[in-house]
Amino acid sequence: MTTLPERPNTALLVIDVQNGVVDGAHAREEVVARIAALVGRARDEQVPVVWVQHSDEELERGSQPWEYVPELVRDEAEPVIHKSYGDSFEGTDLEEVLSAAGIGRLVVAGAESDACIRSTIHGAFTRGYDVTLVGDAHTAGDKTAWGAPPVDQVIAHTNLYWGFQAAPGRIAAVVPAAEVAFSGV
Repeated sequence: MTTLPERPNTALLVIDVQNGVVDGAHAREEVVARIAALVGRARDEQVPVVWVQHSDEELERGSQPWEYVPELVRDEAEPVIHKSYGDSFEGTDLEEVLSAAGIGRLVVAGAESDACIRSTIHGAFTRGYDVTLVGDAHTAGDKTAWGAPPVDQVIAHTNLYWGFQAAPGRIAAVVPAAEVAFSGV
C-alpha cells in the first residue's frame, strides 16, 4: 500500500544496536535476541537486512562503543548506513540503497526508542514508506534523570502512538517479533 508503488519489496532495518547505545538498555538481552532472530528469519526469507550505525563524539567511528553488539553479525553483502543524525535518512544514502532494492516497506527494530527509532520511523513514513515497528524489539537507555518517563513507558508510548499513525496511501503498524510477516503487511 506504500506510496512508492514501484517498490514492492520489504527490508528489515536494524538501527544502532551498538555497544555504547544498548549497554545498560532496558531488556537488552531479550531485545537483542529478538533482533537476532528477526535477522535470521529475514535472511532465510531472502529479505534484505539493512544495518544503521550511528557515530558522534560519544560513538567515535572504529571505537568499541561504536561497534555493533557481538550477538549481531552483519553479513558483508548487507548494506550498512553510517549516520550522525537521529533520522537514518538524513545525510545518508539510505534512500538510494532502499530505492535500488525496490523497497517500499520497512520493518524496524533497534535503539533508541525515543530518539533514532522514533526519528527514523517518522522519516520513512513521510517519505512514502509503509513502516512496521517491531514492538518488542526496540529499546532505550534510562533518561529519567532528565525528566523522561521510565524506559518501559517510553517503549509502550512509542508502540501506542505508532499503532495509530495514519497518512494517505501508507500503513503504520506495530507487531511483536514473533508475528512479523516479511511478505506482506
